Amino acid sequence: MTSSDWYWCLTHGRAEEAALRDDPDNALGPYPSEQAAADWRRLNEERALKWKVEDEAWSGEDADS
Repeated sequence: MTSSDWYWCLTHGRAEEAALRDDPDNALGPYPSEQAAADWRRLNEERALKWKVEDEAWSGEDADS
């Protein structure tokens, strides 16, 4: 954890600097910036969609087989 780490606080519904978090058990992160922490939902949805598309495109065979 560095002083530039940011977290999304699920309790307060806002981005918080690592040093100022008061509820670390209910936080997502770390993120590299306040904006990235605030965009956690969009980033998560984009990642999930990418994985879904990749899963649907997978032929069922590993490349190493």
